[in-house]
Amino acid sequence: MEKLAFREIETRTETELFIEKFEVTGGVRLPLDYVENSQVIGVFLHDKLVAGYMIVTSPGYRSLMFVPDKIKNSNDFFKNNQDDMLEVNGLWIGPSIKTPKQQFKIWFHMARNVITSRKKYVLLMSNSKNKNIQALHGLIKSVPVYEGAPNLMVGDESHETIKVGYTTPWDCLACVPKYWVAVVQNRQRRLRLKMASRQRQLARA
Repeated sequence: MEKLAFREIETRTETELFIEKFEVTGGVRLPLDYVENSQVIGVFLHDKLVAGYMIVTSPGYRSLMFVPDKIKNSNDFFKNNQDDMLEVNGLWIGPSIKTPKQQFKIWFHMARNVITSRKKYVLLMSNSKNKNIQALHGLIKSVPVYEGAPNLMVGDESHETIKVGYTTPWDCLACVPKYWVAVVQNRQRRLRLKMASRQRQLARA
């Protein structure tokens, strides 16, 4: 198995490629200035960008911008200092990542970056219809603060419905073993479905 390489993306060309890759897998095109002001980690295989994620460590978080003011005024979480928060966004994993071990390496690398940031809270936002991401957020004990239509400004883009929540860096790290089990179980499930499909095809033949 070829080794994955992790490095920070800094050039305009690679940043635009990252945005395009996330749009294909995530369904939303992230603003260029937002991405450029974030720490963007690319995952490379044979020098090809195959996965990545973003960590935002200063206020201007998209997840909070999309929460209506009514919710912000009624939820005590929003009284916390935003300098104590970070946002994880732009996570995508391309089809070249095929094994549980490769997926696990990406998750562990991201969790380690979150821990070393020394922030108190991790902001999470996703399409509320994306079951895979919702399952992932469940593993890291994400506390929901809003689910519904995003509070969009002119020019902003998001899903029709979003889910915003938060967790802690230590919960991200603590769920690493759970994530490994979930990845392996998911792969075994796909293999069983594939085998069952082949058996049905043989039976029809």
